[in-house]
Amino acid sequence: MTNMRKLRALLPVFVLLTACSNPAGPSNAQSIPDMPQPTRQVPADAASMKQSFSPVVKKAAPAVVNVASRRLVQRRVDPFWDFFMGGGQGGSQVQSSLGSGAIVRADGVIITNHHNINGMSDITIQLADRREFPAVVLLDDPRADLAVLKIDTKGEKLPVMAIDDQEQLEVGDLVLAMGNPFGVGQTVTNGIVSALARTDVGAADFGSYIQTDAAINPGNSGGPLVDMDGDLVGINTFIISRSGSSSGVGFAIPARVVRQVVNAALGGGHSIVRPWLGVKGQAVTGDIAKSLGMTAPRGVLVAQIYPGSSAERAGLKEGDVILSIDGQPVNDEGGGAFAIGTHKVGDRVPMQIRRGDRELTITVRADAAPETPARDERTLSGNNPFNGATVMNLSPAVAQDLGVDPFAGRGALVTKIGPGYAGNWMRPGDFVRSVNGRQINTVADLASAIAGRSGRWSVTIERGGQLIQAQF
Repeated sequence: MTNMRKLRALLPVFVLLTACSNPAGPSNAQSIPDMPQPTRQVPADAASMKQSFSPVVKKAAPAVVNVASRRLVQRRVDPFWDFFMGGGQGGSQVQSSLGSGAIVRADGVIITNHHNINGMSDITIQLADRREFPAVVLLDDPRADLAVLKIDTKGEKLPVMAIDDQEQLEVGDLVLAMGNPFGVGQTVTNGIVSALARTDVGAADFGSYIQTDAAINPGNSGGPLVDMDGDLVGINTFIISRSGSSSGVGFAIPARVVRQVVNAALGGGHSIVRPWLGVKGQAVTGDIAKSLGMTAPRGVLVAQIYPGSSAERAGLKEGDVILSIDGQPVNDEGGGAFAIGTHKVGDRVPMQIRRGDRELTITVRADAAPETPARDERTLSGNNPFNGATVMNLSPAVAQDLGVDPFAGRGALVTKIGPGYAGNWMRPGDFVRSVNGRQINTVADLASAIAGRSGRWSVTIERGGQLIQAQF
């Protein structure tokens, strides 16, 4: 190697050693200045949204809570286990449930899902700052799967999440699904609105859901779905998944229903009464639209109208097509029930219909479902096949409460099965139609038919739309 090559090889080492040997201390070299930390603001519009959802999260997150509930249940005693394993299966055990919620009033009013607290005796709320408070239920609404809770803040004002009043959510809008699932910290996922007004999904019988691809994982139910203003546009409720974890198909209860339930609770109600239209119908298909002379399938074809209902009083007729209610398009029977049910009892609601080849607007008074006939709830006893069954008369109000078809007809509706012979062959939801050839229209008819009778029995019940005849 020549001297020049040796010099070139040593030069980097010399430079490196010279730099490293420079002692610490004052020098003329300039230090790297601290970068300024700008204060972010919630974006004024979609155009100002950059690469982060952080401003929205900072606004909304303080109002997201964890909802923990539990109850003590008695273990079922298993005689087989006791005999071979020496007992020990009795006693009680704790059942628990974990979910999320959102603070909607500064004095500690919280919205969550009904299924998070259903049947639970102890409910604890953990705030974003990890403080815990016992909660009481102000209103529980199983039909919408919502519950309103209250904690005692001792006068402290809590962060609040505003419920969106505009209801201008559109397919494609950005949303955040927020939660505090296991009390270990908050979670945030982002996505878009995939669909609106989905009425053909869900366990609740009253709903029109927002579909989103934002991940909703176990424990996030009851948490808020938030728009880019940081406002609550829905309550995350359930997912459709084969694995049990999010697969991009999540559903939220819209703000319209949340507001209705919260307002009912703040008004002192312990339950919510919703208007009832009194119509049975079916979605207009392509074939139906063609037969009616419609250019495209839309709306709900009215098949039946309940006597004395709001629909009948408004002049609606069988064969009419309901196109919209209060400007909201209606595409199936569930959508119609939802559109009228989110109004207050007594409201006058415009309804656009098609009758023949004409479109016209009628006004419907949003009345509550009538409780006629009276419930007349009884638990049957005695030496008969109905011993242990609780029955009541079917009315639109009962049908609404229990989620059954109000057009099912007359008969004694079985609502509960207790200890007794009925447990061997009857189920809740059965209708008793006849006993020993006698037609049963009411609970009183059934009580009369079985009073003091013995011997052989011939009973007809209806279950799931099918008649079943039983001999005893």
